[in-house]
Amino acid sequence: MIWQNYQLDTTTLKTTETMTLWRTEKGTVEIGKNTLAIPIKLNDQRKGYIFHGHGKLLLDTIVETQEGAIGKPVESELNELFLMLGETEEIQQHLSTATKEDLTKIGYESEKGFIEKAENLFDHFFGNMRMHNHQCCGNNYGVIFAFPNEAGKLDTLIANGSKLVYKAMNQVFVSNDGKVVLKTPTEVIVSGDNRKSLVIKKCIFHRNH
Repeated sequence: MIWQNYQLDTTTLKTTETMTLWRTEKGTVEIGKNTLAIPIKLNDQRKGYIFHGHGKLLLDTIVETQEGAIGKPVESELNELFLMLGETEEIQQHLSTATKEDLTKIGYESEKGFIEKAENLFDHFFGNMRMHNHQCCGNNYGVIFAFPNEAGKLDTLIANGSKLVYKAMNQVFVSNDGKVVLKTPTEVIVSGDNRKSLVIKKCIFHRNH
């Protein structure tokens, strides 16, 4: 995948209804009506969007083991800009041109302010991809989401069929055909589809001064 060929459009749109951007048994990403959107293009074709409005991210990141369930689900309100790459044909059918009033409702004085913030997120995401020569997903990457976090970095969700990778500030969750890996600051949990699992506790050494 040639990340440098992606470009951010300058067309400011809005959603005409509440939409589900992604849904599987493991989770969902939803956005509300009148969410602002700017298309991301590759060779003049829409391949994604940067959204800003009100939405929700839900993920089942609980790992079932012989000792019981470990972890807790992710439930995040999406009230800041976030990026999506993936299937866009259905989304396009539910977008219209945004007005100044639509921009004002989200907190922007003008279209320029929204475009500038979208450009910053676009440069942040694609700058990381180019810098690391990110090739993990090939051409058929499914859907990718990038959510800015409190540390000034990006939480990412990559989903393709039964494969799911969620990387956030304090956890990494990987799921594929019933096999699950959960990494937290204190432990690593590996579980198979028959609930056989391995839990590795991380040792934290304190240096005495």
